[in-house]
Amino acid sequence: MEKVMLWGLLILGSVLLQVSLRKLPFKEWLFVYLLTSYFSIAIGSIIVEENMLTYPIKLLNKHFDSSLLFEYLLFPVVCLFFYQTTYRSTTFNTLLQGGLYTTSLTIIEVTLEKYTDLIKYNTWTWLHTLLSVFVLMLFIRAIVKLICKRNKADIRNEKL
Repeated sequence: MEKVMLWGLLILGSVLLQVSLRKLPFKEWLFVYLLTSYFSIAIGSIIVEENMLTYPIKLLNKHFDSSLLFEYLLFPVVCLFFYQTTYRSTTFNTLLQGGLYTTSLTIIEVTLEKYTDLIKYNTWTWLHTLLSVFVLMLFIRAIVKLICKRNKADIRNEKL
């Protein structure tokens, strides 16, 4: 049953990625996706190497201890949707949406940990997930916004 769930998540994540990258500005969306993948892979590898959590059942990655499906596809897609939905939001609305996205992901992870063999907490807890995902999503958003603002300023200065 778990393998079917993983295949379903792979298909869902692939479709959502295609949908999210159809909008403009494409380069900015792609940068958010790749930056999120980079950080989630680095952090996820450390967490798994420290044996804080394990992924007993894997899909397409028998040689890796971490969850490539989550770190390469699912979390970056969620972070991309977060970035897109908060693109013109106020700070308060960004924090609120970040809380909603994070809470949703945490509830899904806790449910999967409790009722499936897809993830097992060792020293990790739902609070670790809640805080780390929230901070990482806000960090990615802040970095990309800063880079885009700097890029626009550079373009204006070149025109002068």
